[in-house]
Amino acid sequence: MKKNKDAQASWGGRFSEPPSKLMLRFGESVSFDKALAEFDVRGSCAHAKMLRDVGILSASECSQIVKGLESLLKKIKSGDFVWDESLEDVHMNIEQALTAEVPAAAKLHTARSRNDQVATDMRLFFKSACADMSGRIRALMASLVELADTARNIFIPGYTHLQRAQPVSAAHHILAWVEMLARDCERFAFAADGANVSPLGSGAIAGTTLPIDRFRSAEYLGFVDSDSGEPILTGNSMDAVSDRDCFFEFAFSCAVLGVHLSRIAEDVILWNSSEFGFVKLPDSFTTGSSLMPQKKNPDSMELMRGKSARMIGNLNALLVLVKGLPLTYNRDLQEDKPAVFDSYAQASICVDVLAACAAEIKFNQGRCAAAVSDPLLLATDLADYFVMRGVPFRTAHHMVGKLVALSENKKVPINELPDEDVFGVCPEADCDWRKVFDIKRAFAMREKFGMPGLEQTNSQIAAWRELLGMKSHDSNSKKRGAECRGKKK
Repeated sequence: MKKNKDAQASWGGRFSEPPSKLMLRFGESVSFDKALAEFDVRGSCAHAKMLRDVGILSASECSQIVKGLESLLKKIKSGDFVWDESLEDVHMNIEQALTAEVPAAAKLHTARSRNDQVATDMRLFFKSACADMSGRIRALMASLVELADTARNIFIPGYTHLQRAQPVSAAHHILAWVEMLARDCERFAFAADGANVSPLGSGAIAGTTLPIDRFRSAEYLGFVDSDSGEPILTGNSMDAVSDRDCFFEFAFSCAVLGVHLSRIAEDVILWNSSEFGFVKLPDSFTTGSSLMPQKKNPDSMELMRGKSARMIGNLNALLVLVKGLPLTYNRDLQEDKPAVFDSYAQASICVDVLAACAAEIKFNQGRCAAAVSDPLLLATDLADYFVMRGVPFRTAHHMVGKLVALSENKKVPINELPDEDVFGVCPEADCDWRKVFDIKRAFAMREKFGMPGLEQTNSQIAAWRELLGMKSHDSNSKKRGAECRGKKK
């Protein structure tokens, strides 16, 4: 029992007996918030230096504390640090271990609370996690750009309602994924910017009467404006310790990324199916069946779909957790960390798996060519052809619909209908109407910005190579990249 009383010395003066073992097990958070150890040490070092600067700590005391913290962090990183659940959380574990070695550390908690301490730790975590996620996503984008580069001249049907719609290149389809991921990078950058505000010095709820310098500690921790270098602080102590917006923004970024990865995975699963046969997945990212020896299942992609649901659930859990809490801190908020830590872990591995798998995906050009040879994919091109001969689009649309029905009734492809059938439906047509069913013409007519024309696709690939710092395969890539993307990204 004495051990428990000592363990709770940070707040136990008010109590005549320690928490029960069951309460300690129920209330501990060190099992998951020990992941914040590096950020907690950074925050404590900055706080100690600020206390030194304002005269609360001597230079010698500060030096001892900082050296002690750095030594503890080395032990933590090497796995030699023993975490004690009876000390509740990462903060008390580090503080008590430090105080046992450095007596001056008893002054370290001066002018701060675990409320502003954890808020600071988490903001440091989010800045780091957002930067890491952006790097991982960029690596995935580069892997997909390489895949697109190999598929410039592979044409496939594009789909709406999972029905064949119009032809695109496989590269154009893959670059659509890259666009989605680029927006994810922007979302993580936004989340990092939102986290770049220092709550340290807000105390438990109402700050402190001690002569601290919040601007100085913010500078030490890098909570500064990227342009001016000026420190950025939270403006209200009550909001600072209860605000969880940056949790929402990070979890939202992970959830949207998860949705994007799930949609990409679904495309790959369809393409890999026997019915489509457009791609072959590597053995290293597929699994077999315990019963059916012929099976090669796209489990990596299916797990990616499943994990997206997990990330969406984490976001929902955070929103529900906070929605009814009064200001300011409530112990419910201890449950905010598992959700974001899990979203971070799942988003990270999903991105890495897709990047590695994409590097080994192979297209079946024969199956792709057979699928894209369907002349109905160019039915809209025929309507456009009629429009260029003065037919209103709605009328042209109905004309082509009639020709589609006629081809089905006669059981011949639309491009093999007799001229008299076409002229009977559209008197404005002439004998060159079949030229619209040339796939090369179809892509040549789609060379406007954002369309799947071959030159546009080449420019997009060049632009992404430039933006991602990839080695170029094209001597004109820099010029093309600038022309293609302009100021968009």
